[in-house]
Amino acid sequence: MKRKPILLLFASLSLFFAACGSGNKDNKAKNNEPQLYPVVEISAQNTALTTTYPAMLEGQQNVDIRPKVDGFIEKIYVDEGATVKKGQPLFAINAPQYEQAVRTTAAAIKSAEAEVSSAQLQYDKTKPLVDKDIISKFELENTGLTLTAKKAALAQAKAALANAKTNLGYTLVTSPTSGVIGNIPYKVGALVSSSSPMPLTTISNIDKVYAYFSLNEKQLLTIARDYQGATLEAKIKQIPEVSLVLADDTTYPIKGKIETVSGQINVQTGSSSLRATFNNPSGLLRSGASATIVIPQNIENALLIPQKSTTDIQGQKFVYVVTDSNTVVNKAIEVMEVTKGNFYVVTKGLKSGDKIVVEGFASLKDGNKIKPNLLSRDSVFVALK
Repeated sequence: MKRKPILLLFASLSLFFAACGSGNKDNKAKNNEPQLYPVVEISAQNTALTTTYPAMLEGQQNVDIRPKVDGFIEKIYVDEGATVKKGQPLFAINAPQYEQAVRTTAAAIKSAEAEVSSAQLQYDKTKPLVDKDIISKFELENTGLTLTAKKAALAQAKAALANAKTNLGYTLVTSPTSGVIGNIPYKVGALVSSSSPMPLTTISNIDKVYAYFSLNEKQLLTIARDYQGATLEAKIKQIPEVSLVLADDTTYPIKGKIETVSGQINVQTGSSSLRATFNNPSGLLRSGASATIVIPQNIENALLIPQKSTTDIQGQKFVYVVTDSNTVVNKAIEVMEVTKGNFYVVTKGLKSGDKIVVEGFASLKDGNKIKPNLLSRDSVFVALK
């Protein structure tokens, strides 16, 4: 009678261990199943990259206005920031000494003219007497020389008058070019001269504005490789029109063109200066302002991959490429220095049609088998923009 409970106990234990064994096998099977990873197939496409460089703006002309004569500022005809035309009056300088010089030289001319007239009369009087041999030729030559000297004195007096009038004209300072008036450090009553430490003002011609920026030696070599042309200057001209981002992060509505590149690389900075020109009909751009040059670069058949799909090991970038058997291969790639938003442009290591793991691969190892969740290319691009 006592054997029956014992048999029942052994039967129950057998069922329990059998159940445990079955559960372990199920867990092990689940652990061996490939995990799901997001995967995208890359394809070649045309794209445009942009690079930015800090720039300084300068007007087409920046002309310092300095007085040519000494005197006191009598009147200022313009205000700071005003737009002026070529020849427009700017300053009047009170310099009475130049008015006196004009009067003095004008009087000297009248005196010289009288002396010339007197010498001419003497010459005309002497000539017939010489012709009749009443007096010697020496007298005629002497009066001739006197007449020549008086005429020279008259010419000298006229030159002095012209010089005095020129100096007097300098007392009215006019604009040598059209542009915008800068700072006016001297006010009415200030004593100024040609040796004054500061100019009366500066006029900036800003119909066109130059944006100066620099490229390092590596960037210049990249341009030399990517654009056609026999010289670097010719290659520079092949660069598309550039944009200008202003200090308030707005984009200037008119595009510009890179026109010049410095003939040498600065040994201290390792860079070369370039100049882009922008039309400025509204006068929005001003000399001395800062901005950012945006240079576009069109690339055909570019392979774009998400930056988050790469790992960086000792400066080398790697991606997990999915094979036809759904195993992954950790592959080294090379990318362009310039990025497209959150994407790299691959230059070596991948080809169109390759599939790569997008993210979540921290635990992946080379040769692991995965279950790919193929994402559409558009969905990846939209998510990362």
